[in-house]
Amino acid sequence: MTLREQLIEIFTARKEVDLTSGGIVRPLLYLSIPLIITNVLQTAYNIADTFWLGHYGTTELAAISFAFPIIFLLISVALGFSVAGSILVAQYTGAGRESKAEYAASQTVSFSIIASLLLGFLGYFIVEDLLALFGAGADVIDAATTYMQIYSVGLVFVFGFLMFIALMRGYGDTVTPMLIMFVSVVINIVLDPLLIFGVGPIPELGIAGAAYATIIARGVTLVIGLWLMFRGYRGVRIRLSQMVPDLSYGLKLVRIGLPASFEGASRALSIALLLFIVSLFADTVIAAYGVGTRLLSVIVLPAIALSQGVETMTGQNIGDGNPDRAAAANRFAAIALFVFLTAAGLLSAIIAEPLVSIFTNDPAVIDHGATFMHFVAPTFGLFGAMYVYIGGFRGAGMTLTAAGLVILAFGVVQIPVAWVAADAFGPPGIWLSFAVSHLVGALAALFWFNRGTWRSGDLTRDSGGGGESPSPGADVPGDD
Repeated sequence: MTLREQLIEIFTARKEVDLTSGGIVRPLLYLSIPLIITNVLQTAYNIADTFWLGHYGTTELAAISFAFPIIFLLISVALGFSVAGSILVAQYTGAGRESKAEYAASQTVSFSIIASLLLGFLGYFIVEDLLALFGAGADVIDAATTYMQIYSVGLVFVFGFLMFIALMRGYGDTVTPMLIMFVSVVINIVLDPLLIFGVGPIPELGIAGAAYATIIARGVTLVIGLWLMFRGYRGVRIRLSQMVPDLSYGLKLVRIGLPASFEGASRALSIALLLFIVSLFADTVIAAYGVGTRLLSVIVLPAIALSQGVETMTGQNIGDGNPDRAAAANRFAAIALFVFLTAAGLLSAIIAEPLVSIFTNDPAVIDHGATFMHFVAPTFGLFGAMYVYIGGFRGAGMTLTAAGLVILAFGVVQIPVAWVAADAFGPPGIWLSFAVSHLVGALAALFWFNRGTWRSGDLTRDSGGGGESPSPGADVPGDD
């Protein structure tokens, strides 16, 4: 088979692994390995921005640290819609009701576009005031505002791409999003240095160039993703006739997704509050925090990926009426990831200085960043186990429980510990708060999962919302 034929088969064949029968390891790996690669590629956006802006100036590097929680806050709504859509698609697919899965996907895309346009408009005008609350210097605020205003204008592309990945994942296709993400990252990596530093006729745009590179890359690949979904070559299909906003279905998406949005918003708020504490120290500490959190996001990618894979497996098996299989998948993933990430974390702590020095040559930033890794890296396994179970709760439709665990770990525990410990020990006290929150979150998630209340989370039997009563004119055939 030629390379061209192989590529055509990848995009046109619908040979998803059965997630509701047989062994657990193979389908979990089938889902999670592409998700790991996708998340690595996703993080390449942040890494590329951090790398090039770190070499452009310390102010710009600090600005990215302040922009990150605002980005998280803006896309928290997208997280809610994407989680809701993914769960519904997964459970309807597991129940063998593909027409309902298609309608859920179409409505999710429609409402996410509306939400992104409204939120992007709002974000453009309030982002400077939000950044001012963090207590950064005027030069850092100016740079971060420039980045965030461009990002807000292109928020619809970011939302749309998140929807594409989540809906495909809910159906059980994680390969196609991985390939599309690769294209997006290549575009971003090529554009980043050209737009930041300027080359030939391209002017030097600085931090604005990093924002433009991200938005352009997202926009191009969103068009590709939507084309694939409309054609129905692979994964869940969307139909234009089903995208007419159905208020009852929108309310259903909000009911399921609002806790996930609140979860994302609370996580962004906790990061913002941490930044407020970090900003009490020198710019070198702020820059080290930015580098440390980027390294954290890379190292724990397997946790996020496996959590998403478990979410899909749980959703499809709940829809299929097989919660025992879902439980087995959760427990296997949690144990395996705890062992793997603990080992990776210990290694990262040993080579902390070389890791941090990849992003900066400032000795003070390297020293603070290495200390961050010494405190946080050994608890990577705890973070991984916690997020696996959070994925299981989401897949079962218990998004409120998942949100509660995140709020407990990163709001109720981490912020007070960081505030008190920073006053007592300086920056290392902030780094300590990460380790404490990971421990508490992992223990709470394990305890709540073992209670078993998630087993009754079948959303396909919920007669509310547009999934069961589509709007007039929506082309939704009967149950498959």
